[in-house]
Amino acid sequence: MKAKILSIALASAAAAAFIAAGVVANGQTVGAVAAAAQVKVADRADDFRLVDHKSKTQLLSYYKNSPAVVIISQQNGAKAIRDAAAEIKALQASFAANEVPVLLLNSNPADNRDTIAAEMASLGLDVPVLIDDTQLVGEGLGVSRVAQALVIQPKTWKVVYSGPISSGQNAYVADAVKSLVAGTPVKISTAELKTPLMAFPNRDRKAEFARISYEKEIAPILAKNCVSCHAEGGIAPFAMNSYDVVKQFGPMIREAIRTDRMPPYNADPHVGQFKDDMNLAVGDAQKLVHWIEAGSPRGAGEDPLKINAKVAPEWELGEPDLVLTLPSFAVPASGVVDYQNPTIKNPLTEGRWLRASTIKVGDRQAVHHLLSPVGGYAVGAESTVYPADTGTWVEPGETLRFQLHYTPYGKATNDTTKIGLYFYPKDKPPSIVRRGAVVLNAGIEIKPNTARHKETAYSVFPAAATLYSVFPHAHYRGENVEVSLLKAGSTKEELILSLPKYDFNWQRGYEFKTPIQIEPGTKLITRYEYDNSKNNPANPDPSITVKWGEQSHEEMQYTAFGFRWNEETVENRKPEYQKALDDSRAMGMMDVNIDGKVAKDEVRGRMAQLLIANWDKIDANKDSFLTLNEMDSINQMMTGRINAAQAQQSIGQ
Repeated sequence: MKAKILSIALASAAAAAFIAAGVVANGQTVGAVAAAAQVKVADRADDFRLVDHKSKTQLLSYYKNSPAVVIISQQNGAKAIRDAAAEIKALQASFAANEVPVLLLNSNPADNRDTIAAEMASLGLDVPVLIDDTQLVGEGLGVSRVAQALVIQPKTWKVVYSGPISSGQNAYVADAVKSLVAGTPVKISTAELKTPLMAFPNRDRKAEFARISYEKEIAPILAKNCVSCHAEGGIAPFAMNSYDVVKQFGPMIREAIRTDRMPPYNADPHVGQFKDDMNLAVGDAQKLVHWIEAGSPRGAGEDPLKINAKVAPEWELGEPDLVLTLPSFAVPASGVVDYQNPTIKNPLTEGRWLRASTIKVGDRQAVHHLLSPVGGYAVGAESTVYPADTGTWVEPGETLRFQLHYTPYGKATNDTTKIGLYFYPKDKPPSIVRRGAVVLNAGIEIKPNTARHKETAYSVFPAAATLYSVFPHAHYRGENVEVSLLKAGSTKEELILSLPKYDFNWQRGYEFKTPIQIEPGTKLITRYEYDNSKNNPANPDPSITVKWGEQSHEEMQYTAFGFRWNEETVENRKPEYQKALDDSRAMGMMDVNIDGKVAKDEVRGRMAQLLIANWDKIDANKDSFLTLNEMDSINQMMTGRINAAQAQQSIGQ
């Protein structure tokens, strides 16, 4: 990698003082600059994605349309950052109109999200702090000191300036950004910085990376985290079945790790614990990237990936007890396909308790999602396995209704989807009834050219329950998702799931490692943010107002969750609890400020006109607000529409 030199005076035990400062103008040294050592700053910034201290994602390439990106290294307790706080805030305000982001980068493993948030609050700064857990981003950029500012030109991704934010009369960062905004050359590209050094231990170990063992270190990481999908016949685009394949795709693997595209698991590792957590461990991410950057050396030993290569099984949960085959459907090469709603009669002559299901679609590119009473499918979520001793009853001869969403991809194709069902033994039925429901918001309205548009919805548990899983769902403009719990009488929410970056192309349910106990009256709150701006590469059209709709170019705020009623057993059903939970959705869709009542200015969605027209009839106590009890008459009308939209409430349960 080409690099430019940032001259830095390094402190040492023998050094009595730093030598006089100097700057580099147009690539040339101005004034006398002497240094005990030199640190290379990257000539160009490679793309990366990091989660900030507010559990929101930050992707460098997202700012491709901006004239500049400013990144400043941060560390808790650093005097240099405290001294520069007002200046950082001024930079943020000065260039907001030019859509120039100012980002802080924390590569200090000793700091964490909570302490960083407290630090920002104490400084009065509302600036995203990108948490560089692996130090890979700081290493790659060549960061070496606290409060080191980098100005990046997105047009070329060149680092056009590196050094202090300012010094004396020189407003280095501000001047560099002004030049990029004006389309003129940056006059000063480097200035000396004397702030404290930051520790990047791996920077001094580069020579060791060529000795990382593919056989004993790299192959086991790939086998653990990648091979289950990257197998012959698997859902991934290539089979990771030998060293040669890994080396060939090395640059792509490095980029996928740095931008957090792979492994495809979007749950924030700092929020909650989940079964089948696919997040890559910090040490494994570092080792893979460093090995690839060292040239992916083969080294000695066998090739475990080649020796242990296997073809992906037809059914990942084993041979099903019953296979249902849906009617084939011809998907056109282009256009919009209405939702398909095929039905199949359950061929069994006796009822059975379902413990798991797998959806095997015929064409993964064409099938966006499938909903049914016996399981759901979205890209990345093929199987549903219920917790031990929980199950769903399947009636004999029952007509099973399915909803299929097809998305044409430029090639005409035929899809034949199959559903594999797995039952409990007849003599060993479960004792717990597995339930499912959804929180949804049909009142979405996203204005044109709007980023970070917020929508909120909730449901209320009328009785004690155990929450097993959550499955968020949005479309192309979905940006991030948070799910939290608010106990009755409390004002403090508990965040139980955060997806800093929602991925339309990889959707899945998140099953809690330890099921969560829910008290009566608890609200399950979902908060979604949507990106209807030009910076969203998946956005079909940022110039339109986007509302709720079934097609992918419309939007959804739809969160399925799997649970049980603690008082309910197979012998003692509680359908009244389920009805009360479902009835709370209309209130949760409109109660924007989550105060347990709906004002007229909160009413939204397709039922808004009907609700406003009948307001005086519904508002029984004439207090100008609607409560949960007062909305019973509206619930009956809304439930029919909601149930049709959710198609049996089954996705991700």
